Amino acid sequence: MSQGRELRCYDYVNRPYVEVRDALYADAHGIFARATNAAASRANALVAQLHVRLGAIAVAADVDIKVLAAEATASPFGTKATRFALEWQSAHSPGLFPAMKAWLTVYALSSSETQLDFEGLYDPPLGLIGDAVDALLGRRIAEACVLRFVQDVAELLRHEMAQVQRC
Repeated sequence: MSQGRELRCYDYVNRPYVEVRDALYADAHGIFARATNAAASRANALVAQLHVRLGAIAVAADVDIKVLAAEATASPFGTKATRFALEWQSAHSPGLFPAMKAWLTVYALSSSETQLDFEGLYDPPLGLIGDAVDALLGRRIAEACVLRFVQDVAELLRHEMAQVQRC
């Protein structure tokens, strides 16, 4: 990850790694759609809404999320992990919002807890103006949106997997 501005965050799902991995393998697009209140699905892309509230300001943008690949890898502990390559950009105004290239890595923390580890890169749009906006507020908005995305995905997985377990 040598270009762009890096963002990292994580959350946990109180389910075994294999269950979380299998759910994401089976339906990553659907999980991201349900987690982010997707508006619609079009042409192998997912339209989702990333949103965050910073004080009295609410920021939301419809984004096209693409899951590019999923691959087996190793966790920071040397155990099995799965890494999902993602990209997203604004669905309606891609020139006004940063595009994101990211990896969501899932791995076991214990036999019953899985970490979702997000690592992404973005470049502010609009050249020098975008750099100035990013320095003042844009980075905080990007960080908050990414954290909210990961938290929403983790919460959805916790909820849906608990429902499956009860059946």
